[in-house]
Amino acid sequence: MASSKEKSFRRIKKSYTWFSVISLILFFLISAAVINGALIFFVLYSVNAKLDSQYAIIDHMANIYEESVRNNDATLRDVLIIKECPDFFVLDKNGKELERHGKNTYTTTGGQLGTLFGHKDYLVYEDAENKLLLFTDGGLVIPAPIPLYHKANQQLNTDEVKAGDSLEDIDDREVVTMPVWIETGLSDGSRFIAKGQIQIRFADFIIFLIVFMCLNLIVLLLLVIRLIKLISGFIRRKQMTELFLVDDVTKGNNWMAFLLKGERILKKRKNAGRRYAMIHLVIVEYRNYCMCHSLEEGQRLLFRISCVIEESLSKKEELSAHVSSSSFALLIEAENDDAVKERFDQLLKELKNVDIPQGKKQPGHSDTFHIFRFQAGVQIIEPDTVDGKVVKRKDARIEYYYNNAVTAKSTLGTTDDDGIAFFDSQLMEEERWIETVKEHQQKALDNEEFVVYYQPKYSPDKSELIGAEALIRWQSPDFGFVPPGRFIPVFEKNGFITHIDHYMICHVAKDQKKWLDAGMRCVPVSVNVSRAHFAESDLADQILNMIDSIGTPHNLIEIELTESAFFDDKNAIIETIERLKSYGFSVSMDDFGSGYSSLNSLKDMNLDVLKLDADFFRGDADPARKEVVVSEAIRLAKRLNMRTVAEGVEEKEQVEFLKQQGCDMIQGYYFAKPMPKEEYEERMKEIYHVPD
Repeated sequence: MASSKEKSFRRIKKSYTWFSVISLILFFLISAAVINGALIFFVLYSVNAKLDSQYAIIDHMANIYEESVRNNDATLRDVLIIKECPDFFVLDKNGKELERHGKNTYTTTGGQLGTLFGHKDYLVYEDAENKLLLFTDGGLVIPAPIPLYHKANQQLNTDEVKAGDSLEDIDDREVVTMPVWIETGLSDGSRFIAKGQIQIRFADFIIFLIVFMCLNLIVLLLLVIRLIKLISGFIRRKQMTELFLVDDVTKGNNWMAFLLKGERILKKRKNAGRRYAMIHLVIVEYRNYCMCHSLEEGQRLLFRISCVIEESLSKKEELSAHVSSSSFALLIEAENDDAVKERFDQLLKELKNVDIPQGKKQPGHSDTFHIFRFQAGVQIIEPDTVDGKVVKRKDARIEYYYNNAVTAKSTLGTTDDDGIAFFDSQLMEEERWIETVKEHQQKALDNEEFVVYYQPKYSPDKSELIGAEALIRWQSPDFGFVPPGRFIPVFEKNGFITHIDHYMICHVAKDQKKWLDAGMRCVPVSVNVSRAHFAESDLADQILNMIDSIGTPHNLIEIELTESAFFDDKNAIIETIERLKSYGFSVSMDDFGSGYSSLNSLKDMNLDVLKLDADFFRGDADPARKEVVVSEAIRLAKRLNMRTVAEGVEEKEQVEFLKQQGCDMIQGYYFAKPMPKEEYEERMKEIYHVPD
């Protein structure tokens, strides 16, 4: 499952894009609406204002007409029919024409309008000859920009231009005349309908068009600025994405890019039925290469390796990334395990000589180049199925798959050879067990689920019990009896082993004190102290305080450390050994001969006991050679004033041989297996005849 960082990255990326695009669209729509609204308002306001003016004139004419009829005043009637007065006619209630002046071009197409400030409503009709004002269901409209409409149709009414007129005078006389018929009612129910002349100067429209164009230019400028910011934002986001998703060394994908892209590949519906392999590819001894050459050369090497890997992949549905200094992650299609191995082998062939420059790969070339080795761990990603039917992968756990691939690679050990390992169910169970141990370790310690077993050490000549080794077992209420090989390596890896060391020393000291108080003859018991514990400078004082708090004699506790501990801080270990010995504790080396620096360790360490590794007595090596090695080791220990213990002895012939060589103690199944403390206590009583 993608991490919260990945989800946040995608969410920020998407929200930024959509917010920018949506804000740009909204800005454009709002600006267009404002400009168009201003245009409509300006035109309608101008026309309505002039209509109101014409209505006032015609209403006044109607009053004059009605007054002349009422008083039969011819003078008043003459006022209405002078040349400059508009055309008009009067209709009675039945629509019969009572009187007319001028040409009747009235049409019945029209509607009711209110005055600009809503004081009174009146009827307006279109003119039959010049339809510049039209009526629709929505009210009064103008069919086109009036000056252009008139110029195109040769209908612009202008006064004759006279010589000596200025441009301002000419512009003032360039007007647009829009005829419209306006009706007002008379007191007797008759209808007075007159032809109004709405005149708008061409200069007014020029000013409006200039303002309109300026507004459009401003909006366009703002739109361009916003668009530039949007594009620059996209560019910056792309640069940030590259910074976030591109590896600095290889210029290819980094781990985050691998997570995001790998998830998309696995979640595609068309890839639901495909089998994939997650690969953890490691360059063996990459650090050594950098030390011998340079870090810069190492980075150039990584770049070349990345290029070779990229060329081996399918461009669409496969992926690779540089994950750490010496490792790469690959996601490839995998029909079966053999196909993965075949592709890995082919990739190795290409990568083997990646250090050889182009043009120098001819046979017999005298130059020498580094030959690289690679190891890989593989996790096969099977299709998801429900009731036997392949379904889309909803949960593509890239990190989980890669972690399994890393685990598989770890099974190759410390070898420097090429190799490939597959993660299987056994490894999965092992990983689950490790997590289980970690989850239960503290609870097991608190509840004292760890029990002490004792394996006796015997004298080879008298078969006398002269010592023992304390060994740990886990008696878990959840998992039953757990052997040490199942949990000690986990504790050594996670550091919990130091708690086990304290636990064992305390319990052995308590047992020794109990047996001593019961009058039993106690023998020294060796307790293993982990390699990690010897890194603590006050280890000797810790052990001293624990033993003294219990009251156990120091000579009954032997501190045992493994030979591998000597590969750490030698000076610190030597100091700890000397302090332990000064406190009266014996110190022994366990597994002598299992490493490659045993003799060098003996040179510096003032030890009391040397334990011969069980491997001395196993295997198919020449028996005579084994006897020589063992006998010389015993002889060396005696010359260094050290006692010897042979562990892992299972046969009588081995006992006889060790007896002849003067080995001090024998520990192994020939005499006794590790046993619970109750059984060990009974054996002590039996040998030394201690009464119950």
